[in-house]
Amino acid sequence: MLTYEEKYVLNGINLVAGVDEAGRGPLAGPVVCACVIMPMEKDKIIDEINDSKKLSAKKREILFDKIKQIAIDYKIEFVDEKIIDEINILNATKMGMENCINALNQKPEIVLIDAVKGLNIPYESESIIHGDALSYNIAAASILAKVSRDRYMEEMDKIYPEYNFAKHKGYGTKEHIQNLQKYGKCKIHRESFIKNFIKE
Repeated sequence: MLTYEEKYVLNGINLVAGVDEAGRGPLAGPVVCACVIMPMEKDKIIDEINDSKKLSAKKREILFDKIKQIAIDYKIEFVDEKIIDEINILNATKMGMENCINALNQKPEIVLIDAVKGLNIPYESESIIHGDALSYNIAAASILAKVSRDRYMEEMDKIYPEYNFAKHKGYGTKEHIQNLQKYGKCKIHRESFIKNFIKE
């Protein structure tokens, strides 16, 4: 998990930022991007940090608070469904990643990005396939993004209870598609994602 970070630390680079997103695939809600610079001192490493998909919801919640407490700097950016429909999910993801990187108060020396290439940022960067499973800072960012998005969708569940967003978080589960067909779309559905499931 620290292989990439250790490579840079050995070369005298200590301010390593990790960037990831949550919510590229759902039919509803925003894509959420996070960027975080974690301290690299051995006594400050959080051993439990891993790809957010490999952690329980309870563990993610605990780590979310730990990461925010110990991080040198972090930013979380929401890009809503209207922008996703307007510029497509890849460009919306890039926008969110760029915005949170550029909003950092602490300038990183290197930015490690989960999979996405071609970001317009003023820093050296490295795109890593499956980076959330290979890089400590990307994994930390994945937890910040995932928990932030899940909390948002749980709030949306209170406004739109008929879709059961708290359970599936907007992903295209059988239950979600059935409810979408039964009740129609709501304000947070992505028009470009649901057109194959409902008729106007």
